[in-house]
Amino acid sequence: MKVLYFHQHFSTPKGAVGIRSYEMARNLVNRGHQVTMVCGSYGGGETGLKLPFVKGKRRGVVEGIDIIEFDLAYSNDDGFTKRALTFARFALRSIGLALTERYDLIFATTTPLTAGIPGIFARWLRGKPFIFEVRDLWPELPKAMGVIRNPLVLGTMSILEWTSYRSAHRLIGLSPGIVDGIAERGVSRDRIALIPNGCDLRIFAGDVEPWRPEGIESGDLLAVFAGTHGIANGLDAVLDVAVELKRRGRKDIKLLLIGQGKLKPTLQARARREHLDCVVFHKPVNKHRLAGLMASADVGLQVLANVPAFYFGTSPNKFFDYIAAGLPVLNNYPGWLAEMIEENQCGFSVEPEDPQAFADALEQMANEKASVKEMGKRGRELAERDFNRIVLADRFVDWLEGECGEQAPV
Repeated sequence: MKVLYFHQHFSTPKGAVGIRSYEMARNLVNRGHQVTMVCGSYGGGETGLKLPFVKGKRRGVVEGIDIIEFDLAYSNDDGFTKRALTFARFALRSIGLALTERYDLIFATTTPLTAGIPGIFARWLRGKPFIFEVRDLWPELPKAMGVIRNPLVLGTMSILEWTSYRSAHRLIGLSPGIVDGIAERGVSRDRIALIPNGCDLRIFAGDVEPWRPEGIESGDLLAVFAGTHGIANGLDAVLDVAVELKRRGRKDIKLLLIGQGKLKPTLQARARREHLDCVVFHKPVNKHRLAGLMASADVGLQVLANVPAFYFGTSPNKFFDYIAAGLPVLNNYPGWLAEMIEENQCGFSVEPEDPQAFADALEQMANEKASVKEMGKRGRELAERDFNRIVLADRFVDWLEGECGEQAPV
């Protein structure tokens, strides 16, 4: 079958962002399907296309994937208005492709929520099978965070959410809470599949060169946060822990924040102002370079702002990278990941906004490195058993094939 796949923030492993869509598209190709990936130009991402843009887009084949990239630059550093305009422009250009390209099935993945718009048009104007993947519940999450307060905007988003869910023939949720949220909007559960983010075991178990940033000694306990430095991530919690570690005199524990985001300059300024020497900032790196860093790290930090909607409604890439690399995870909020960590004894989970408990866990890890290694091994076993990306990608393709069946190309 021919799949028209919309993901505005698509990247290959050469980029410094998540590669779920790359792996899913590659598996579709490996199973004999044709994939046209439609995306924008995402900060930190890498599509693999090098040709110049012509009339606002460029097209080429990368590892068997036909890629259409619009010249619509997007960054997590952008303000709300700029981001909204970029989302709208991408959706409008995507509608054109949904109405003109030759394909058997249309697939769209959030974020943003506007990713579902071309699928809605394809379903109702061309009668095409439409599958919608939900990575975050919108507008529930931005409303809970206080990022969007305008009732008109929230109402419009709620209508778009409902329309996307009801237009899709099948849906995919990345966490149990997301599946529940879709079902609560009136969608039958037999139309929803839970396919969480997965572990790239080949990347993190491969032949990599371990490395640490300058200033972090081999004997230091290295705790890594690898991800976006934005409002949702609540990284002031890490700096609060750094204050507590400084008070305790633990110079042998280093907190590495690697990535980019709107709040990174603010976090860096606070760290300088308060002389938090145990906090090290680093620019984003690609997946292979990240695997080398993980190979020399001791702990993965799973940190989010204390927003109850996050507890069961997110499926963070970084958690799955940590356990794929055999790192124990230190988590600072309750929910399905906290429960998984505790059940599998592959790290620690502490209460939100409790820097003392967070620091206690880090100190215990620094003092008991042998037990830390065992926790990491159990995390790797969890990754292999339940979150192997190859297995999940097969489940993904099965779900798409089940809807499209043996339809003749159109």
